[in-house]
Amino acid sequence: MTELERLKRQHPAIFAPSIGQRFGGPIAAGGIALSLIGGLWHLGFSPGRIVDGMGQLGTMIGLMFPPDPGSFARAMIYLNALGETVAIAFLGTFAAAILAMPLGLLAAKNVVANRIVHFLSRRGLDSIRGVDTLIWALIWINVVGLGPFAGVLAILTSDIGTFGKLFSEAIEAADKRPVEGVLSTGAGPLHRIRFGILPGVFPVMLGQVLYYFESNTRSATIIGIVGAGGIGLHLAEQIRTLEFGHVAFIVLSILAAVAVIDAISGRLRFAIIGKRAVPVD
Repeated sequence: MTELERLKRQHPAIFAPSIGQRFGGPIAAGGIALSLIGGLWHLGFSPGRIVDGMGQLGTMIGLMFPPDPGSFARAMIYLNALGETVAIAFLGTFAAAILAMPLGLLAAKNVVANRIVHFLSRRGLDSIRGVDTLIWALIWINVVGLGPFAGVLAILTSDIGTFGKLFSEAIEAADKRPVEGVLSTGAGPLHRIRFGILPGVFPVMLGQVLYYFESNTRSATIIGIVGAGGIGLHLAEQIRTLEFGHVAFIVLSILAAVAVIDAISGRLRFAIIGKRAVPVD
């Protein structure tokens, strides 16, 4: 028996693939392409509308320059509203992180082995996360009224579900060796979590929280449009009255705030991870 015949006997699927193996990839790609084309057609996609829209977009961008807040008093109003937006994002994000920590532990298989508790906690987090922040804002506005408090509660509620899932996945992916080392000393379950799991996953959790703080600054702008406080209401009002110079000033202010938050977050992550790094001899 030649070497080629031996390989054919050992690996028949490679030398004589089935019809599904031969044409499965092209059929799947064709199905995806047809679904994409059908979806665009159903939603009224039109190249002509895109071309016309780009022209309108260019006109609007031209009207936005130069950015102009108007009077000094109006600029202070916009900046104060921007500070309120950042405060909404900060309070909502970090309060959600604190509340999501125990939920993340409950949803982690390597912390809580009970399948019922694990299932209920995971499905509960999915239910909370499945409702968009804007919907939570509309709900909380009807509960506590208009204002930034409703915005904080909206971001807090939405992020509890997200952080709970992210934290549980980070905990499940944690290195088992520190846990085994802690258990070898006779430590209990709480010490196993405190000294075996959390030190390894804390930088990951912090990075996720800081990223969502940056992201929620933009989300707080959107929920402000429906009355949940912040600069969103001013932005919507200036767009409605066609004050595009004011719109440009507000948008640039938001971009500057996000850039500052990103820079501070990056330095904070680097400082914490650097302190926790162990030097190699």
